[in-house]
Amino acid sequence: MKYSKATNYALHTMLHLVASTAENPVGVQQLAEIQQVSQTYLSKILTKLVKAGMIESASGAGGGYKLIRRKEDISFLDVIHAIEGTASLFHCGLEHNSEECLIQGVMVEAEQTMEQVLRERKLISLVDKVQVVRK
Repeated sequence: MKYSKATNYALHTMLHLVASTAENPVGVQQLAEIQQVSQTYLSKILTKLVKAGMIESASGAGGGYKLIRRKEDISFLDVIHAIEGTASLFHCGLEHNSEECLIQGVMVEAEQTMEQVLRERKLISLVDKVQVVRK
């Protein structure tokens, strides 16, 4: 299984915001430069994080993005769901009832285990291991 590049950028962006001690919003230009990605592409990702209620945007000269959820509450799974959605990774495409699909049962169990780990793991647990540009 593979997550999209957007999820990669979203996780790194959120980690930066969680680790940041700046009280002012962080601009999209700075966030894009840190990850060496275009501002346009990152802006689309940031819009999804705003819609998910994790960050807010402020326009104007001192504008940018800042957290609106408590740092301690943001899990890896929250960010992944904001970008990828909540649909199951596997869907049995055969013509029998999905409850009867033995393979579907195993895949759902594995996905639930993985999601539990990602739900329990908070981004803040990495803050002391990452260097953040503090402005």
